[in-house]
Amino acid sequence: MTTITVLFSTLALNFLCIAFAFDPTPLQDFCVADLTSSARSCKDPATVTPNDFFFSGLHLPGNTANPYRAGLKPVQIPGLNTLGLTMARLDFLPNGFIPPHYHPRATEILTVLEGSMEVGFVTSYPNYRNIGKILQKGDVFVVPVGLMHYQRGVGAANTVVLSAVNSQNAGIVEAAHGLFGAKPPINSDYLSEAFLLNKKTVERLQYKFLKS
Repeated sequence: MTTITVLFSTLALNFLCIAFAFDPTPLQDFCVADLTSSARSCKDPATVTPNDFFFSGLHLPGNTANPYRAGLKPVQIPGLNTLGLTMARLDFLPNGFIPPHYHPRATEILTVLEGSMEVGFVTSYPNYRNIGKILQKGDVFVVPVGLMHYQRGVGAANTVVLSAVNSQNAGIVEAAHGLFGAKPPINSDYLSEAFLLNKKTVERLQYKFLKS
């Protein structure tokens, strides 16, 4: 579970309100992150090179040796700093999946490069519609900002997906881990009633997630 916590990095719902919040517009051409600075300041533009806007290695798969049989390889480019974009490669073994989660600060767009995947999101109260689809190689799907969504590999082959979000810090909140793994724990009587579960089942889930 610890691997997954690192792997799928956010949650916050805006209930009964509309929020227009985006990454700020840059006030200069670029702000290449100075990785040698503890303050993460911008590099001197005179020292910037093409390699500051370059990444190699996306052809290599992410680590799928975890309980969910899915891996994430982030695209790390210093020149992306402040530009409001994050990219990653997602890998799914057959029947691999990413637990239901949402990004409170970003819309996500997914492009299937190899294999096939089921993806879907759930609309907000009061309808809770599941808008899902099976994607094949070359297909693209958009997940709106702040909505709970899920992804899983389908078929007999491995699946490779390119993911992009329109935020430098989209955030990620995994539904089950956020509720049953909260520290300090949420009252188990409350969770039992909220999810129509036996209290012992809730406490077993809390123990499992808090231990991870």
